[in-house]
Amino acid sequence: MSIAVNEQERIFRLDTPDTSYICAVTDDPGYLGHVYYGPRIPDDDIRCLLRTSENPYIPSMNKRDKLSFTDCYPMEYPVYGTGDFREPALKIRTPEGYCAAELNYAGYSVENFKTGPVPGVYGDNGQVLTIKLKDDCLKLEVLLKYTVFDDCNAVIRHSEIINNSSSTLFLERALSASFDMDNEDYELITLNGSWARERHINRKPIGYGFQGVYSDRGETSHQHHPFLGIVSKDCTQSRGEAIGVNLIYSGNFIASVYEGQFDNLRVMTGIDPESFEWKLNAGESFVTPQAALVYSAEGLGGMSRSFHDLYREHLIRSPWKDKARPILINNWEATYFDFNEEKLLAIAKEAAACGIEMLVMDDGWFGKRNDDNSSLGDWNVNENKLKGGLKKLVDGVNALGLKFGIWFEPEMISPDSDLYRAHPDWAIAVPGRTAGLARNQYVLDISRSEVRDHVFRSLADILDSANIEYVKWDMNRPLSDLASLGLEADRQKELSHRYVQGVYELQGRLMERYPDLLLENCSGGGARFDAGMLCFSPQIWCSDDTDAIERLLIQEGTALVYPLSAMGAHVSDCPNHTVGRVTPFETRGYVALAGTFGYELDITRIPEADRAMIPGQVKMYHMYNELVAAGDYYRLASYSGNNSYDSWMCVRKDKSEALLTFIQVKGRPNAHSRKLKVEGLDPGKTYRIYRFDMETVSEVPYGDGKAYHGSTLANAGLIINNMWGDNKGILLHIKEE
Repeated sequence: MSIAVNEQERIFRLDTPDTSYICAVTDDPGYLGHVYYGPRIPDDDIRCLLRTSENPYIPSMNKRDKLSFTDCYPMEYPVYGTGDFREPALKIRTPEGYCAAELNYAGYSVENFKTGPVPGVYGDNGQVLTIKLKDDCLKLEVLLKYTVFDDCNAVIRHSEIINNSSSTLFLERALSASFDMDNEDYELITLNGSWARERHINRKPIGYGFQGVYSDRGETSHQHHPFLGIVSKDCTQSRGEAIGVNLIYSGNFIASVYEGQFDNLRVMTGIDPESFEWKLNAGESFVTPQAALVYSAEGLGGMSRSFHDLYREHLIRSPWKDKARPILINNWEATYFDFNEEKLLAIAKEAAACGIEMLVMDDGWFGKRNDDNSSLGDWNVNENKLKGGLKKLVDGVNALGLKFGIWFEPEMISPDSDLYRAHPDWAIAVPGRTAGLARNQYVLDISRSEVRDHVFRSLADILDSANIEYVKWDMNRPLSDLASLGLEADRQKELSHRYVQGVYELQGRLMERYPDLLLENCSGGGARFDAGMLCFSPQIWCSDDTDAIERLLIQEGTALVYPLSAMGAHVSDCPNHTVGRVTPFETRGYVALAGTFGYELDITRIPEADRAMIPGQVKMYHMYNELVAAGDYYRLASYSGNNSYDSWMCVRKDKSEALLTFIQVKGRPNAHSRKLKVEGLDPGKTYRIYRFDMETVSEVPYGDGKAYHGSTLANAGLIINNMWGDNKGILLHIKEE
């Protein structure tokens, strides 16, 4: 890792272990341009890639045709209104209503990285390059920040916009990162879906004009995700070029690619401008969220592993980051709202006998909450359900040897609640207009400090009342009808961003007061599975769809960017409550192992054969979880691509062992076994393969029992025998001799 600056030529090069990112400044008038992002190179003076020498309209030579230059120059942080007619990263409005800016180079600095505000990256082995741009007319300063670490192939970008004038400016658009590149027949990858089918991989060619994804729902959303990949046409999991861009943010976003008239691409990400504006008074500054950029010459797999390393080592802060998470059982799909103390203790007793380590009490324990029509905001224990109160229940669960966790939805308020009757003005709504309901609930205006203080006190009162070691923080509806009684008229479009900042503050206060608490974020399933939330919780509920086969698609898309240790994944009941599918209990365990691993069922009512398998699955988790959580992730096959089978591997960093999971979704009549090429092993080492046997809860030799070199397994392949039936799985432990 290094940052090199050629001061005479005004060229900036950021090196990671395997990549280089280069930008440079033109002669008069001093525009910062993007030069290169790709495999690490030794040269920095490659200014020729800016193509200024072939453009006859360079402003320093020919001011009469300046716009011809600005409309094709590869701007590093493009602005609106002065001749670049492509998508801008920054748009400013003056009090007079003018919208024009021009940023010129004004200096730089290189410093050792110091951990900044959360959410954001941290670490003591990084450097940060700050490039200062300014607009003398507006008296505006823009600081472009680039951070690199010496142990991962990522460039972290964000910007700070400073108003040095004596008047107010309005930011109509302030993105986190932008760079221009040639389109060499690249394709676009996005993660799309809906509730219960989040983050499915979508790949398509890049064409002219705007394309990308966004959210204006106040959250990252089920439908789209703040990630995009720019990949070569031949890109696979193991070869080809891939550039990944992921915004470290939990609110409205945009991630886009714009192909212009000269076949160049402009890649951008940041807060979505549709629902954003920021009033920037004299002397104030605005800091954008961070964006993580990753380049891989080793296909999608190389990109994924770089994101995983970055987030495990420089983003997730929880003391649980490198610890095995307790195996929990959640009562939601077991009981929904119909439970009491006796029922929960019965589940806990059976769970403890099977080796499960925590009981989580989900929705329905507070207020008059017997369905989803009331009581959100009234965080007081419903003693009609929990006789003797919460502490009695928790003590009873602890006495069985289990930890205890609890569900909250702190950002929401029900119309039928004591809180709403006392403070209807705390709900987000446009005055004079009836706000829309979703799940019969409104959203609290978390942008207001008095609302945040009330929410925090309510949570703290519950957490202080008993030995609660885990919190599931849920959010079950998007934001709409946006208006805040706490904001002036010219600040109303700040609400969405201020809301997310309020959520961050609340979760930060929670973790500061309860540093050992295991926090799991959730939003109707996976609508807030994003890098911003990982700064507060080491795991996020991946989806409300717990069906093992549907989870193959959801978890594949999620693992494209995020480490497996962050993915909340449970074994649930069958027929599955979302899709009605019946999948073998053993297979459900293999799929949930590629995540945090837990249970979402009524353990007192499932078939005896399934219940008898749980102790073995618990042992399986403890045998392999460290390898899954910390290993390098390799995707060997994709059910989304072949509609037949799925496979992935987790390889220890020193390549001494690996865990291979294979799921046969569809059985095949009269067919040969499959030959699977194994990736990630050391080609010079020899390995022996063992199958995890659920009946004996032990490892047994697999195949012919012989040892093979890693190069043989990678090139010749490994035989996976056909299994009888659909939705069957096998777990293989590959160990160095």
